[in-house]
Amino acid sequence: MSVLINQETKVIVQGITGREGQFHTEQMLAYGTKVVAGVTPGKGGQEVHGVPVFHTVREAMEHTRADASVLFVPARFVKNSATEAIEAGVPLVVTIAEHVPVQDMMYCRRLARDRGVQLVGPNSFGIISPGKCKIGFMAHRIFSPGHVGIMSRSATNCYETVFMLTQKGIGQSTCVGVGGDMIPGSTFIDILPELNADENTKVIVLIGEIGGNEEELAAEYIKRHVKKPVVAVITGKNAPKGRSMGHAGAIVSADGTGSAQKKESALREAGVHIAESTRHIAEILLNLREEYEL
Repeated sequence: MSVLINQETKVIVQGITGREGQFHTEQMLAYGTKVVAGVTPGKGGQEVHGVPVFHTVREAMEHTRADASVLFVPARFVKNSATEAIEAGVPLVVTIAEHVPVQDMMYCRRLARDRGVQLVGPNSFGIISPGKCKIGFMAHRIFSPGHVGIMSRSATNCYETVFMLTQKGIGQSTCVGVGGDMIPGSTFIDILPELNADENTKVIVLIGEIGGNEEELAAEYIKRHVKKPVVAVITGKNAPKGRSMGHAGAIVSADGTGSAQKKESALREAGVHIAESTRHIAEILLNLREEYEL
């Protein structure tokens, strides 16, 4: 099993005729992902790497009954593109662009929840179930099949963790980039139930960062519902208060809200193993390896 996607997932690429859309469609196809359609308004009837292009998502859905769509479009077009996918009935929508306007994302998030659509991102590297399917732009060569489920606000920190795990022979079940923008379509507590229920996921890794309260909410959920071991790292400990660092959502308020210390405290109280770095995550998992057959 895997989370959100698997080897049978049929994918639409919105913005497929653009430079990024073309390149990453080729990469996804090479990995074995079933990219069944592309969408670019005004360019229907074309093909990209053998994938048919449609004018609209609704048209693409009528021909393919796809399970997911990934948006390789600029931030200013995300609202219209995501809305189109959600209204066309795509069950899973993945948004890649960074710095999507806050009001646009608030609208998309509410619409997705009203329609029962799983919206992931923005500022997400995507989703990968190693050896089965990838939706996004991650360097798939560093991933390997296994039993560690990962959800991360940071692409770079996730890559570092995965690279070290793969080098040590510890594979991953599914890795989800929840994204680092201020308003995410899906948060940790949206992904946690999926990983907790997945038979192939034996240990969960949470890669958080300063800003917001996603990690605190995750800690409460873990304390109440998760029986699997959870390992977490919070990045950005040395960031000055009141200044956004990197991601739009990575900001500590003047009163300390969103700080690494408060997040770690909540997670530790929930029984989570706290790592000091991505390297430390690998060390903790090595210690858990034999017990959980990682």
